[in-house]
Amino acid sequence: MACEAAWLTTEKQGLAGVLLQSHQQAFCRPLIAAAQPGRSRRLLCQELFACGFPVLAHGTENDPKLSYANAAALQLWETSWHELIGLPSRLTAPETERAERSNALGQAKRLEAVQNYQGIRISRKGQQFMLNNARIWTLWDAEERVCGQAACFSDWWWL
Repeated sequence: MACEAAWLTTEKQGLAGVLLQSHQQAFCRPLIAAAQPGRSRRLLCQELFACGFPVLAHGTENDPKLSYANAAALQLWETSWHELIGLPSRLTAPETERAERSNALGQAKRLEAVQNYQGIRISRKGQQFMLNNARIWTLWDAEERVCGQAACFSDWWWL
């Protein structure tokens, strides 16, 4: 029997559902076109992973750790799922940009969502890039408890 892809486990299928539902709640529009009622969690998880623009999420720890990254995010950060997931999310930004990143996440937490965010990030190989017009939103579980934050963007360039 083949091993399940790490991003397709039952736990990650649930997280993908939370990402999609929370985005819909925050922005009154679907994150991906496939996010329609009645689609299987597994299929939605596969479509989110392959959607073509970076999507990431982290938890609610004091130093939040990445809990999700789709294929586009893994490619942009020049890394694998196993290297990125569990990494403190602050490490996705250069040290000089972490205070600004933290402020933006704090604002998104207070407002539950922000749009048009711009910031510098760094790949695991040290290459910096600018992301533009990003959306950051709060993740809510089925009991309406905050369970993390997510971000997506399709506009970026290497520095």
